[in-house]
Parts: sequence; C-alpha cells; structure tokens
Amino acid sequence: MEIGILDAGQARQRIPELALILQDCVAKGASVSFMNPFSLAEAIGYFTDIAEAAAREEVVLFAAVENGRAVGTVQLHPTWKPNQPHRGEIAKMLVHSAHRKQGIGQKLLESVELEAKKRGYSLLTLDTASGDAERLYARIGYKMVGIIPNYALWPDGGYCDAVFYYKLIDG
Repeated sequence: MEIGILDAGQARQRIPELALILQDCVAKGASVSFMNPFSLAEAIGYFTDIAEAAAREEVVLFAAVENGRAVGTVQLHPTWKPNQPHRGEIAKMLVHSAHRKQGIGQKLLESVELEAKKRGYSLLTLDTASGDAERLYARIGYKMVGIIPNYALWPDGGYCDAVFYYKLIDG
C-alpha cells in the first residue's frame, strides 16, 4: 500500500474511487456531512469540488492506494487566518469498510503529520463523531479537547456528538 498526496490531475483521475470510499462510509453510518440516501453522483460532486480545491492549493488531498485503487483518504486544510499560520485542520479521514482494521487510518494520519511538519505547522486539529475513530486518535497522540452534544446528525438521522482533538507537532 502506498500513501501519497494527490495533485489536481491525480485527484481528478481518482474521483470515482474516492467517491466510492465516501459513499461506502456514509452508507455504513459515518457522520461526515452527508445524509442517506447518498448517491454516487453526490459523492462524485463532492470530490470534484475537492480536486478543484487541491488545484487552488486550498486543500492537501491524500490517498491510500492498494493494488492500484484508492482505499482510504484524508485531507489537510491549511488555516488561512493571518493569526494561525502554524495550524492545519484534518478533515474527511475515510477508509473503505472492506479495508479497515489494517492500520490504513494511522498511516494516513502519519502522512498528514509529515506534510504538516514540512509546511511548518506545529498544531493539528480535527473533530469526529463520538464513537467513530476516537481510539485511533488517542492512540497516536491526539488530545481530546471536549465534546459538543448534538453537533450533527448521523446519516440515517438522530443527533451525534462531536469530539474535538488537537496534536502539537514539531514544525
């Protein structure tokens, strides 16, 4: 398995694969901004927008590729606020359900941290739905800040809490 940053052209080429990962995660209950029913066309539209954001350098898009196909993805969003040049946000850490429990999520996050260090970031932040990847984040050194109840909805309805994390890294 290889993990790397997708440039705009690579991101455009992998849109169908990335869309399948997103659609699978939403179908399996991940609270990642979308509600069921969630179509493949909606997922393609989302990653089309992300590929264009990557072209504008507004997002750094990572993919975990196994046997020539993307099986996981994560995004690093630079914080463009003038008083926060040292911080990046991690978003949409997704691994296809058929490839979970193989360390892919951890390897994706480690790749984000390496890139963040190259960019001079010293702080990473993220949020996740309560019960989703919390053990992973804690295991690799992210510190929980707190929980906001009823922050979002699960894809099939009902409120879910959001858990916020940070990690100080050597910039």
